[in-house]
Amino acid sequence: MRIIRFLLIALIATLVVPVGACAQNKRVNAKRSHRSRLAKAVIVGAERTDQYLPLLRGKRIALLSNQTGVVGRNHDKHTLDLMLEKGLNVTTIFSPEHGFRGKADAGEHVSSSVDEKTGIPIASLYEGKSRMPSKETMDRFDVIVTDIQDVGLRFYTYYITMVNMMDAAATYDKEFVVFDRPNPNGMTVDGPILDMNLKSGVGRLPIPTVHGMTMGEIALMTNGEGWLTDGKKVKLTVIACKNYTHRTRYKLPIAPSPNLPNMLSVYLYPSTCYFEGTPVSLGRGTDWPFQVYGHPDMKGYSFSFTPTSRPGAKTPPQQDKLCHGVDLHNLKAEDVIAQGMNLEYVIDAYRNLNIGEKFFTKFFDLLAGRTYIREMILEGKGAQEIKAMWQDDVKRFKEQRRPYLLYKE
Repeated sequence: MRIIRFLLIALIATLVVPVGACAQNKRVNAKRSHRSRLAKAVIVGAERTDQYLPLLRGKRIALLSNQTGVVGRNHDKHTLDLMLEKGLNVTTIFSPEHGFRGKADAGEHVSSSVDEKTGIPIASLYEGKSRMPSKETMDRFDVIVTDIQDVGLRFYTYYITMVNMMDAAATYDKEFVVFDRPNPNGMTVDGPILDMNLKSGVGRLPIPTVHGMTMGEIALMTNGEGWLTDGKKVKLTVIACKNYTHRTRYKLPIAPSPNLPNMLSVYLYPSTCYFEGTPVSLGRGTDWPFQVYGHPDMKGYSFSFTPTSRPGAKTPPQQDKLCHGVDLHNLKAEDVIAQGMNLEYVIDAYRNLNIGEKFFTKFFDLLAGRTYIREMILEGKGAQEIKAMWQDDVKRFKEQRRPYLLYKE
């Protein structure tokens, strides 16, 4: 009996003790997991004041930024305000496309003005044809700081503005600092490298359509590859992000421009932006810009929408006309990311409208960066056959950019 009693006690002990230990382990693991999530939160360059205050103190600063230059857990403070709180001398603000507060239409004339909150003069870079500041403006400061949220596309103009300012800094012997931010499309490299004969306001560097680099990495590559005018170099410093890799799914805290309102629009942008070079609406003037496409004469679709004038899309293509087409705004983000640059949507609309070369405007080639995309669509080629054409470009660029990457691929 004693033996049986001893065995029963031992059995109960083996059953009871691990349950308590398991519960305790779960609590410990939960705490560790919570700490791990907190530790892995991305810290953008602008928040790393210990890295740049010693560099910028005592200097007159020009800040190139817009509404995306935010910091803090709740993203409720602008980098400009943080810099001023830290005693930095910001004498000039530069605003890119869409203006300092990000409310203007794409390519819209944006006048120079004054920031109402701080009284610091805003020098627009979208005021004249040169899109370069005057010597009088350049004499106001010693260093240019860039803090803008890019989305990683060759035709998205923020990196072009930065490169133009690097050119100006090199010309006038000014320092250049980039407060880096993640690239929400940083996991992807896709599309052809720009034919520099098609260099334009929507294509400045010999890079693929989806380049997968941050603004800091682009700046380093531009400097290193001699892509500034006449191969000039600028004194460049990049304040890198922490806890970021090119595989990080970074959700943008602020819409980077009026017609990229959510992450799905950002992920679809590499594929649907080509409609800008056609008569087809891509949803500007609707609740789903870059997430739908259609035209009044397209047939055989159950989905329809009507673009209207609204802030950020004052005169959208096919304004006030009932468009028939395709709804993409319920697609899963991971599926869109996996597709990369997808020409199926443009080819579908081209074949449906059946108007031949009239489908394409000159702007299409500037967006595409190569003429063969338009030519192959006209020849009746499919999306995968066209995509195969730029795979060598992608492979070559990945190797070329490797020395300039700040973050793991």
